[in-house]
Amino acid sequence: MSTTEVNANQAARAGFLAIELDGAGWDGGEFASLGEAVLAAESAGFHVATFTDGPVPGRVNALQRAAYAGPVTRTIALVPEVDTVYTEPFHVSTQLASLDYVSGGRAGWIATAAESPEAAAAVGRDDVSGAARGQEAAASIEVSRRLWDSWEDDAVIRDVPTGRYIDVDKLHYADFDTPAGFAGPAYSVKGPSIIPRPLQGQLPVLAAASLVGSGQVRADAVDAVLVSAPTPELLAAEMRDVRERLGGAVAVIAELDVVLDSRGLPAAERAGGLAGGADGADGGRARYAGTAAGLADLLAELLSEADGVRLHPASLFVDLEELSSLVLPELRRRGVLRAPVQDGTFRDLLGLARPASRYADAGSAQTQTRPVRPETKGRP
Repeated sequence: MSTTEVNANQAARAGFLAIELDGAGWDGGEFASLGEAVLAAESAGFHVATFTDGPVPGRVNALQRAAYAGPVTRTIALVPEVDTVYTEPFHVSTQLASLDYVSGGRAGWIATAAESPEAAAAVGRDDVSGAARGQEAAASIEVSRRLWDSWEDDAVIRDVPTGRYIDVDKLHYADFDTPAGFAGPAYSVKGPSIIPRPLQGQLPVLAAASLVGSGQVRADAVDAVLVSAPTPELLAAEMRDVRERLGGAVAVIAELDVVLDSRGLPAAERAGGLAGGADGADGGRARYAGTAAGLADLLAELLSEADGVRLHPASLFVDLEELSSLVLPELRRRGVLRAPVQDGTFRDLLGLARPASRYADAGSAQTQTRPVRPETKGRP
C-alpha cells in the first residue's frame, strides 16, 4: 500500500471533536463575548460547537446564540440544543433552517426532550414525562424534516419579467398529523415552510442515545447519537452496545466532562468543587480529571470506537487553553483527529450526502393540492 493510500485510510478513520461552549463551564467574565469564545474553539481546531438550552433568566436561547456565532465563523459546525416538547415544531424547523443559512451550511440540531416542569410552566402545559417525551421528539423531528423538504431546491426562481419570486409548483404541503395514541395534545402541520430549503437540504439531527430506539425516536430519523456512561472505562462498551442496538448508519458521539491540570493547579483540586466531586460524573456523563497527555491517550482510545467526542470543559476559558496547545495537536500528530472541513458543511463532516427533497418527484396528487401560500396549524 502506498503512502498516499495509508494517509487516505487514516483520514477516513479519524474522528472529530465537539466542544460544549456555554454549559456549566462558561466563563463569561474571561471571554469578552460569545463570538470570541467560538472563534477560540474554531482556532483550536474543534469541528463542532454545541450550545445548551434551558430557561435561564436574561439569556437568549441556544439557537439564537448559535445564529450569532454563524457569521463570525468559517469552519466550525454550530449545533444548538432545541427542545421538542415545549417548542412549536413549525418554529423549530424554520429557525433551524435560518441558522443553516447564516452559518453557510454548518448548522445541526440536538433534539432534546428533557423533563422540565419549568419549561412546561413557561408555556402553560403539563409536564411531559416517560415515553411521551420520545413521542414528542419523534413528531417534532418528522415535522421539521418534512418542512425542510417542502420547498424543492430550485423553488426560488426570481423571474423578473413575470414578477415571480418562487415557482409555486415547487412548493408542497407537509401534511403532518400526530399519530394515533399520541400522549400529548394532538396537532397538525400543513405547511409548506415559510423559507426556502436549507443549504444542506436536511440539517443533521442529533439526539441522546437514550431517546432513540424502539417506541421512541426511530434510528433512521437521526444522524448521530450522543452516548453517555458513568465512567470513561464504561464509555467504549456503551458505544458498542449503542451501535449494535441502532445499527451502523447512525454516527456515535461520546460525551466526556474534562478537568485538566492547569495554571499550577492539579485537576483533582479544580474538580473538587464541581458536581460529583473529583471523581464523580455530572448528569451521568463520564469525567476525566488529569493531565493533557492522559486526556490525549483517552481520546485516542475513544475515537477508535466513536465517530466523535463531545467535551464538556469544567472551565471553558482555562481548559480550552490546554486543549488548544497540548491535546488537539497531539491527536492530530497521531492521525486520529481529522482536519477541519474548509468551506464544507456539517453533513460533509459526518460523511452524509446531501439528500433530495422527498417531494421533488411528487406525482399528480401533489399537483392537485399544491398551495399558493404557506399554511400551518399548530398545537391547539
